[in-house]
Amino acid sequence: MCTQGLTYSLYIILILQLGLKFNILTSLHYYFSSVLYIRNITLHNMIDFIGDIHGHADKLEELLLKLGYKKRKGVYTHPERKVLFVGDYIDRGPKIRETLEIVRSMVGSDNAIALMGNHEYNALCFHFQETEGGHLRKHLIKNIIQHYETLKQFQNRQNEYEDYLDWFKTLPLYYETDTYRAVHACWDHNNIEYLRKTLIKDRLTDELIHQSVEKGAKLNEAIDETLKGKEMEMPEGLSFIDKDGTKRTEIRIKWWEDPSLMNYRSISVEPIDNLPEQPIKFPGSDSIDFYNDNEKPVFFGHYWLKGQPSLYKNNICCLDYSIAKKGKLVAYPHDGEKILDPENFVYV
Repeated sequence: MCTQGLTYSLYIILILQLGLKFNILTSLHYYFSSVLYIRNITLHNMIDFIGDIHGHADKLEELLLKLGYKKRKGVYTHPERKVLFVGDYIDRGPKIRETLEIVRSMVGSDNAIALMGNHEYNALCFHFQETEGGHLRKHLIKNIIQHYETLKQFQNRQNEYEDYLDWFKTLPLYYETDTYRAVHACWDHNNIEYLRKTLIKDRLTDELIHQSVEKGAKLNEAIDETLKGKEMEMPEGLSFIDKDGTKRTEIRIKWWEDPSLMNYRSISVEPIDNLPEQPIKFPGSDSIDFYNDNEKPVFFGHYWLKGQPSLYKNNICCLDYSIAKKGKLVAYPHDGEKILDPENFVYV
């Protein structure tokens, strides 16, 4: 009986020890799982948005270092954050290949998200041939001038260039989480909803690229406004010369403003001297969709702003400050806040 009692006691002790070990292991498992979950949530919210780069790789590296990123095994990384690039990596600048290498390596290692800009889209259309001859983006003088630096820097590197063109097709046109939205030029709810139903995982395919150039088609309009912004005809007889020396009769408009409360001068993104302060008159101007003040923050580039980086509104953040015209390369570190802070801008 004594022997049986001793054996039973040892059995109970063994069970308790095993149970204790099990509980410890289980607790450790849940602890580390929670830590990883919290870290992923933190990384999800701690995003550094970076504006149009246009081949200025040196400035990009300077900005990444200023934001706390370090180069490890050829890739810029941060222990707690990641980058969201809003597009336009190519054209104009002196180091386009180097820029693409930095951005692509960060995306490939999950240290960044990269959106498609209008220059990447234009490059695809400039390269794609039409079935009846020619190209989707006509090889007009103004278009050749826009792509000249990119083409020159990839001279004798055709395979490398086409590999990057294939990579462009993997870039989403927009991105959204619980705390922010990001797009290259314009977040229009109707366009984004249509593109979500039409694109493949928010991305273009060869077939969709060919369809996208059909003027007047919904896909053409949605992509055009998403990547190039909304435009409005100037009053009759007025025009201006843009940054590239091209004569234009349409202005880029502030899609986050109610047009029924604006005039031609105040709704234009670009300050154009000959725009009148007269009410806007065009069909449907009083019912046009615009981005409201109470919506989540939206980050974008594209508009060639000048001067000190600032916010248009507490939830409207443009990050393009004309780096390709001796301006600034700008970032906004975002930690999930709903109301943006103009003091958060970082730039070089």
